Order: sequence, then C-alpha cells, then structure tokens
Amino acid sequence: MASVLVVDDEEGIRSFLAEALEGDGHVVEQATNAEDALRTLSKRGFDVLLTDLKMDGMGGMELLRRTREEQPETECIVLTAHGSVDSAVQAMKLGAFDYLEKPLSSPDQLRLLVARALERRRLVAFKQAQAVPPARIVLCWSAPAMKPVVNALEKVAPTAATVLLLGESGTGKEVAARFVHELSPRRDGPFIAVNCAALSDSLLESELFGHEKGAFTGAHAQRRGRLELAEGGTFFLDEIGELKLDLQAKLLRVLEERGFERVGGSRTLRCDVRWVAATHRDLKKMVAEQTFRADLYYRLAVFSVELVPLRDRKEDLQPLAEALLAQIAHELGHARLTLTREALELLGRAEWPGNVRELRNALERAAILCDGVQIRAEDVQLETVLDPHPPGPLPVGKLEELEIAAIKGALAEFSGNRRKAAERLGIGLRTLYEKLKRYRLA
Repeated sequence: MASVLVVDDEEGIRSFLAEALEGDGHVVEQATNAEDALRTLSKRGFDVLLTDLKMDGMGGMELLRRTREEQPETECIVLTAHGSVDSAVQAMKLGAFDYLEKPLSSPDQLRLLVARALERRRLVAFKQAQAVPPARIVLCWSAPAMKPVVNALEKVAPTAATVLLLGESGTGKEVAARFVHELSPRRDGPFIAVNCAALSDSLLESELFGHEKGAFTGAHAQRRGRLELAEGGTFFLDEIGELKLDLQAKLLRVLEERGFERVGGSRTLRCDVRWVAATHRDLKKMVAEQTFRADLYYRLAVFSVELVPLRDRKEDLQPLAEALLAQIAHELGHARLTLTREALELLGRAEWPGNVRELRNALERAAILCDGVQIRAEDVQLETVLDPHPPGPLPVGKLEELEIAAIKGALAEFSGNRRKAAERLGIGLRTLYEKLKRYRLA
C-alpha cells in the first residue's frame, strides 16, 4: 500500500484514476489543480504523484519541476493527450518516472505502472541507504558549558590515564569514551564496550574474562572475553556503579596486575588496554555507604570528567538532532531526514530528563510517524515539556509517588519487560530491580 496524489482538473478522469488505485489498496488524495496539489504536498509527502500535464493555471510540467526539487523521493507519473509525445519526453527529462497517454486503455495499465514506480522508489531508497555508511554520533557541541568538558577530554586522550566519566543517564558517556579513544595513540586498536547494568553477575564475569570449555553448564567451547578482544585498544566499562562487590574485587585485581584468568581457567592472561569507565551514580557516596570499593574508586577516578545534561546545553540541540537523524535515516532505509523549524522549536521546549538518549527516542518515533522525509511538529510526541510557570520543590513523598508511577507506566508500556522499561526510564537494569524491591512492586 502506498500514498498517491492524483492531480487533474477533470473530475471524471480524476475519480476514475483514484478509484482504480484505491481498488489496488493504495491511499489516494485528489487535487483539482497544480496549486491545490502544491498546498497538499507542503503538508505531507507522497510515494507517487500522478498529474495531468495540461491544466488551467499552473501546468503539470511546472508542478513536476517543483515536486522533483522539493520532494525528490516522490516518483512522478504524467498524463498526456494522445500523440503529445514531445511533452512526455520533456517531462521525463525533468525526472518523471514514466507517462500514460489519455484515454487509458484499462485500469490495469495504470496499476502496473504505479507498481513499477513504487518498486523503483524502494530500490533507489535502498541503494542510497547502502551507499551512505552508518552515521556515527560524534561529540556535537557549541554550548559554552561543554567547552571545559571537551578541553579535559582532549588533554587526557593522548595519555595512558584511566578516565572516569560521570553524569546523568543518556548524556553521551559512550560517545565521550569513543572521543577519547579516537584521539589516543590506541585509535587504530579496538574499542570494546561492556554495559555492567545489562548483564547478570554470572554472565557479566564470563563476558568480561571469557571462559574455558566445561567451566559451567552450557560452556561447550572455550570463549574469549571482552578484555582479550580489547587488547591494544580501549576498554569501556559503562555503568560501573552497578557492579557487585565480588566483581569489583576481581576487576581491581585486573587493574592492579594487568592480568586475569578466564572463568574455569588457571592460566593468567595479560591485558594491555586503556581503561575508561562511566556511571550516573554518586560513587563517592557509594564508597561512604560501603557499596563500592574505595580502592577500586581511586583506581578508576584518576581523571574524572562530568558530562553536561542536555537541559544545560540547549545550544547543542540542533546539531545533536541532525546527527541523530542521520543515523536514524540510515537505520530506516531513508536517504535523509529533516526537521521543520516548528518541530525544532518544540524540541527546544522539552525538559529532556533522559538527555540525548531520550532525544533519540523522540526523533526515532517521529521518523516512523512522519510522511516523507520531513519531520513536522505534529509528528513529535514529547513526554515532558517545560512549564512556563514551574512549581516549587516537590515534597519527598510526592517524588516517590511520581517515581512509582513512572516505573509502573514503563513496565505497562513494554508488557512487563524490565530491560526495556529500564532503558525507557534511563536507569540501569539493576537499579530498576532495586527500586522494584524498595517500592514492593516486584
């Protein structure tokens, strides 16, 4: 099923064309002239434009030219009077997919040509997406608040110092870690990331260190861990604050001795990696509460950098959105995606408690909802928008009620899937489990 705009100033022909295409399952809109068609095209995109060439007022040739300039992804088919081959040739030079002569011999002729145009559109979009490599989200910044952060990262990158990245969930700590890696002498080596909150304790140990054959049930072969894979490069431990104490002790030994054993093994393997860790937790507070080892903290916090939340760097919203949209467009098979001025203004009024991760989610939803390649304000669905008259501080009890409501809502949205709910809330999976236990929601 596709969206088709039919343009003809003769009602009988227009209705015949629309009926034939609707019978094939397409969604059809009609325009009585070129001016009406341009107004419709300014509001939404179409897969196919089917237009007569000879109309009162603006002709179909000008409509074709404007459409190809403004919405080049739309396939255009022109209708021309019998014998007007010269007009059809000119239309093809302007980018029309094909032409039909009036009167049409049968509805099947029209349906077949529209099907071919749609297939061409699909193939062109696929080739364009394949030709463009996946857009990587670089460290986009122009806000003054980000200048000391970037300066610090640039200074520490060429050294061998361990880096600890701090900041709220979704602020781009992995992007910052990759930035450090790419400016370091290890840039040609691997960049290996492990999210400590995404795996259970037993699985995380095997993921980090690997395992020997027969080490546990299901270990049918030897498996190299992420540390071995990161040899000569950078090893990024995300959400380090989610590690349990026993794994903290094992990790400390690796940092101190630069060696480890696979699970179920006795041979010590050497590791040569650059360490970068990240967390949204207050590790100093955790050390005071004895839930995080002080010796490991001081090993990791050789050079700490705190990332800025999105609400404090609104100047970066547009370049971040454009970089994210380039990545989303590639994933969805589009050549490009753009934001209208109204959509960008709406994004600028949001609070973004989930920071860049929440921004990406909002843009991905909008990209799926929008018609064509332009995202409008009505395509953007925001969960939080700034109140022009914000209330005073909420009492603690109210904050807990809001947190419980948010957790229940996220679980309901994903049918109880706790991993997806944690991602939506912008917290680690282990943190979600702790909150479920605290509020007796488990």
